[in-house]
Amino acid sequence: MPDIQAFMTLSRRLVKHALLIASAISVAASANARADELVVSAASLTNAFKAVSEVFEQQHPGTKVLLNFGASDVLMQQIAKGAPADVFASADQKAMDKATAEKVIVPATRRDFAANSLVLIVPADSHFAPASLNDLASANVKRVAYGDPASVPIGRYAQGALQAAGVWDAVNAKAVLASNVRQSLDYVSRGEVDAGFVFSTDTAVMPDKVKVAMNVPTQTPITYPIAQVEGSRHAADAQAFMNFVLSPAGQAVLAKYGFKPAH
Repeated sequence: MPDIQAFMTLSRRLVKHALLIASAISVAASANARADELVVSAASLTNAFKAVSEVFEQQHPGTKVLLNFGASDVLMQQIAKGAPADVFASADQKAMDKATAEKVIVPATRRDFAANSLVLIVPADSHFAPASLNDLASANVKRVAYGDPASVPIGRYAQGALQAAGVWDAVNAKAVLASNVRQSLDYVSRGEVDAGFVFSTDTAVMPDKVKVAMNVPTQTPITYPIAQVEGSRHAADAQAFMNFVLSPAGQAVLAKYGFKPAH
């Protein structure tokens, strides 16, 4: 399968290139933050945190929230390299563990605030109906999208599930790696791959273009931690934002976008 292997190699190179570009753009954007803006770097929370921030700003009229979205590991690396940030919200525990190890966050402020689930999606017009993950190893399945496990939480969750099913090597050979979960969603929605792994909350973004083929059990629960960034210039506002996210009002907003309570 030289053509597929060449495609996969190109895919991996494009992911690395995309991560570098995304990192540079996000660093530049957050560097332009005004002194009175609370910078929140968050992963896999785009629509939900936009809504959360709007309600928070209404309740805190003196505070302006600047949102910086990206893959968890990329955001953590940005902050570690000096990009302005006050709050970091990750899509998995490993990225936050790395942030702790790099002394990027204040460990005592770390809290889990939401939960999600892993699903396998296919194009809306697809006839592929897998009974299990083993079906992804079929010769009829040419390409499967998921985030790069080295830098994207959805990729780590997908890898764990595929390893548990005993088909990691077979599926990884036909992987189309994405720089973030939304890119995986795009690949599936455009029919460029046969299937892809995303979070359950992502399926609501394109309900007319993708459909859930199966819910996928994960080796570890999918929980989202949030924490104050070390050296934040807006520590009080950062704590207020995190408190709001964890409050009944904040949780209600998250629930509208499909997120479940962390506990």
